[in-house]
Amino acid sequence: MNRNSLRIAAPAAVLALALGLSACGAGNESDGSGSKDDSGTKVSGTLNAGGSSAQEAAVNAWKKEFQTANPDATVNYDPAGSGAGREQFLAGGLAIAGSDAYLDDDELAKAKDLCKGDVVEVPVYVSPIAVIFNLDGVKDLNLSPKTIAGIFAGKITTWDDAAIKADNPDAKLPSDKITPVHRSDDSGTTQNFTDYLSKASEGAWTAEPGQTWPVKGGEAAEGTSGVVAAVTSGKGTIGYADESQAGDLGQAKVKVGDTFNAATPEAAAKVLDTSKAVAGRAATDIAIDIDRTSTEAGVYPIVLASYQIACQAPAKDAALIKAWLTYVASSDGQAAAAAGAGSAPLTAEFGKKVQAAIETIKAS
Repeated sequence: MNRNSLRIAAPAAVLALALGLSACGAGNESDGSGSKDDSGTKVSGTLNAGGSSAQEAAVNAWKKEFQTANPDATVNYDPAGSGAGREQFLAGGLAIAGSDAYLDDDELAKAKDLCKGDVVEVPVYVSPIAVIFNLDGVKDLNLSPKTIAGIFAGKITTWDDAAIKADNPDAKLPSDKITPVHRSDDSGTTQNFTDYLSKASEGAWTAEPGQTWPVKGGEAAEGTSGVVAAVTSGKGTIGYADESQAGDLGQAKVKVGDTFNAATPEAAAKVLDTSKAVAGRAATDIAIDIDRTSTEAGVYPIVLASYQIACQAPAKDAALIKAWLTYVASSDGQAAAAAGAGSAPLTAEFGKKVQAAIETIKAS
């Protein structure tokens, strides 16, 4: 099946309320005591996790605090990409998978077999995907969805193309060749980016959305860090990456309605207010259907909602897994991710829903 959208098993009204960021955005009811098990005792052991490279900076922040509170616990995270994370989880090699895309129906069936029951799949990291670029003499760049699609499809090949000029009438654009950079690995970031191109580009993008880059040409790089490195070291390069890891690279403003909006956590969170809910999964399996074509002011529609996935009844280390996820989704954990990775914290209402799913984790 094509995963043209991300899904959530919750009423739309609840989703809109839950995801509307406000001044109390990180104010989840949890007090961050997820660093301990149900009895309040510190947890110990080794937790092997991996997957989403977009989550890497957030995971590093989470690990620091979690391991400080639990000195006998070690968390290993391999940012090999969402596809690799899900594959290793389904093979029984990881206790937790980080993924920028939800488990599809086939993967979910395999996960239920592995877990001998339901899966806990919770969004813990929400962030914009930035369109990053490196172009001598150009710091500010506006791009419409149609223009972005043309660039990454290989149809717009120079920076002084008429389409780019139309988006930037006052800019001095060089005639340099454009080198688009895409992910070489299966990636939830690619899934979200191609989903946006497919839905928002007015037909300029004809390939199906997917985790594998579908178009020939351009330069391929592995992982978020690989794309950022390739754009940084190149000339006239453009790519897509989690905004938190874009560093000093230029970031294009994206046209939404009649304005061009920057990739900020606040703007990313705002698009979730218009997201729709799709029922059909267990209450522990929470996913989000993102509105890519919103024209609402202040919205940034190229967004990923990244998940951590575990068994509801893991064969071992249930207390450690539960403590880790409880902390990650808590107000303290979300604040740590916001500070360390620039992500948008879960709201108090949505945090309650996520924590309720995590609370069901128990030893098998």
